[in-house]
Amino acid sequence: MRFIRKKSKGLAITRAQALGSTPVKNNDVTETRSESGEVLLTYPVEMRPWIAGMAKWLGRPTDPIQEKKVQLDLLGTSVWDQVDDKRSIREIIQEFVRKHQLHPKEAEVAVTQFLRNLGKRGLKGIK
Repeated sequence: MRFIRKKSKGLAITRAQALGSTPVKNNDVTETRSESGEVLLTYPVEMRPWIAGMAKWLGRPTDPIQEKKVQLDLLGTSVWDQVDDKRSIREIIQEFVRKHQLHPKEAEVAVTQFLRNLGKRGLKGIK
C-alpha cells in the first residue's frame, strides 16, 4: 500500500507579491570581505539533538551551536550587497540586469534562486 502525502496549501502568494517583498539580512550573520571583493558569510547553526547525542556517545565534545560559512562569488556578493532592508526583490533584479547585462528573465531566475537558498540557510528573511 502506498502512502501519498498531500502538499499543504500554506500561504500562496502571487509572483508580483513575491517580487515586491523586501529581503532582510539576519543580524547573526557576519561578513568578511576578501581582497578580491568576495564575501565570506559566517552564521551560527544549532546542532540537531540526535547528532549532539551521537557525538556525546562517541565521546566527542559537543557545543550545541556550531558555526557554518558560505563563500559568495562576485555575482552572489553583488546581490548580497543590495540586500539593505529597503530594496524590493524586483529592484535588486533590475540592478542585477543593469550591472551584469543579462536578460531580465535570466536575472530573475538567478537572483530569486540565490535568495531562496539564503533563506533556506537562515541568512535572510522577508518583510
